[in-house]
Amino acid sequence: METVFKLRATELQNSFIASLKALFKNNEIEITVKQMQDETEYLLSSPSNKKALLDAIKEVKKDKNLIRFTGKEFEAYSKKLVNE
Repeated sequence: METVFKLRATELQNSFIASLKALFKNNEIEITVKQMQDETEYLLSSPSNKKALLDAIKEVKKDKNLIRFTGKEFEAYSKKLVNE
């Protein structure tokens, strides 16, 4: 079993450890801690990617190049993609 918990360091409480103990009982577990990179910062770190994203935001604000569909249309299209 593999479980991923994402939280801020300030949210780490003793109750979290208690939850881990309850979840995994007497099993051996491995805990890996890594600092998460801000996704927005990462996406904007490449000049070409930043330009593409900012241009796309401008298009949305201008209501240009948008595709609209109902929930049923989305569901039908999703099924079509899965079956291709």
